[in-house]
Amino acid sequence: MGTSTMAVQAKHFTSWAIAVSVLMIVAGILAIGVPLAAGIAVNIVVAWLLLFAGVGHLVFAWELRRVGGMIWQVLLGILYVGVGVYLLSHPVAGLLSLTLALAIYLFVEGILELILAFQLPANQARGWLALDGVVTLILGFLIWRSWPVSTEWAIGTLIGISLIFSGSTRLMLSLGARKLANKLP
Repeated sequence: MGTSTMAVQAKHFTSWAIAVSVLMIVAGILAIGVPLAAGIAVNIVVAWLLLFAGVGHLVFAWELRRVGGMIWQVLLGILYVGVGVYLLSHPVAGLLSLTLALAIYLFVEGILELILAFQLPANQARGWLALDGVVTLILGFLIWRSWPVSTEWAIGTLIGISLIFSGSTRLMLSLGARKLANKLP
């Protein structure tokens, strides 16, 4: 493959990467603008993932029928499928549950990060980890304290912020790659 062919392919690839980056940023802005709709969309994705995982447990249970432990896999499969079906059939109630679970997760994560920060030797990374722990703890507390009202904004806003940052990072990397591709003959 010649250098000019590689340059053309690199430019083509970076064009797609830039387009995807811009779409991610736009999706992030939309998620922040309409956080409840974004939260419900996340709820639906989680519901489908639970359904697929439940089916996986049931298939695995079938494979374990001669070895033992089948009943536990069947029960797990039924639980996963049941929760997935519930989330799909009651997306707003499911979003309430996911928001509360997110608050608990962030609260526990913040505590664990603080514990880890104080177990590390004193250095700059320790301070950043402690700051991350405090911010995560506060965010978890704020979501929990304002729950169920936080259901309307928490998950959608956090997903939106994540999409904006991921899209921006991808965009900067893609623009840098495009600049290098333009230097190829």
